[in-house]
Amino acid sequence: MNSSEENAVSAMSAGRSALRMGPAELVQAAAMARRFYLEGKSKIQIAEEFGVSRFKVARVLETALERDLVRIEIRVPAELDAERSDALRARYGLRHAVVVESPADAVDETTTGSAPTDPENLGEVAADLLGELVTEGDVLGLAWGRSTIHMAAALHQLPPCTVVQLTGVYDAGTAERGSVEAVRRAAQVSGGEAHPIYAPMLLPDPATAAALRNQTGIARAFEYFDKVTVAAVSIGSWEPGISTVHDMLSDEERAHYASLGVAAEMSAHLFDAQGRRVGRDLGERCITVEADRLRRIPEVVAIAGGLRKASAIDAVLRSGLVTSLVTDTAAADYLLGETGTAPRPALDRADPDDAAR
Repeated sequence: MNSSEENAVSAMSAGRSALRMGPAELVQAAAMARRFYLEGKSKIQIAEEFGVSRFKVARVLETALERDLVRIEIRVPAELDAERSDALRARYGLRHAVVVESPADAVDETTTGSAPTDPENLGEVAADLLGELVTEGDVLGLAWGRSTIHMAAALHQLPPCTVVQLTGVYDAGTAERGSVEAVRRAAQVSGGEAHPIYAPMLLPDPATAAALRNQTGIARAFEYFDKVTVAAVSIGSWEPGISTVHDMLSDEERAHYASLGVAAEMSAHLFDAQGRRVGRDLGERCITVEADRLRRIPEVVAIAGGLRKASAIDAVLRSGLVTSLVTDTAAADYLLGETGTAPRPALDRADPDDAAR
């Protein structure tokens, strides 16, 4: 075998186990392994070429692995943790779970509580994931959040698609640097239409929010909500600086929702630790995609990391609103270390409130 082939199939091992095979067996096994692992031929095709049964081919390939004639090495980029990713996907029944290494310079959140959440590399990995998930003609929905803004900034490639904003912004005065710009950026990369929402996420009362929803530009964006096929959302814990909704409310309002057991926030929807929605009256004051509409979107990717957000991520995953997750090792270790009743698989998309009734 030449040097390029050695990336997947090694040269004959110098070990005694390989020497137990005769020279003809070794040559045949090496040739079959080359066809199967490097050339992508099926066992049936190889059997026809060598005039043997496909079962003989299967035995030869298995023997080649056992005798160290073939060495298979699985490599992923250093920043991705494949083992944690697969374990997290299985635990929550996710369609996709991607775990990236937490920043090496992150401080110990358990003692100081000051480590940054949602490191920017989450957005970069999420941008690559969207490049895989979005297909031509899709409608991509982006909710407000620092992680989705980082993701949009990192986008380099998207198939032609329509991009719609799913929530208002934290501060209408900073729209150019936030969700609106993220929607524009994604649409620019894809070459598709952009439907931004020029409005705050939270309004003083339901009447003001209703009036804004009826404005032409906002109403046009809302019309696309039922057409969204892939969405990207952020998750916040119910504490200062970790949830934009928390920061927008008064002290009295925060105390009220805290008394209801709120543990997490996503797109202005509040959840308790079991993933049940609480404080639904808040939604009447918000410009955001409704939870029922979000549940009908085929692919909802949440981007959130850091130990301070870990319990909030668990709560939102239990809600059934999210199908995929991009997170970091700090949050993943917390989620995988949880004990007790296994959360409802995300692919079920069922509302835990229904089970409680």
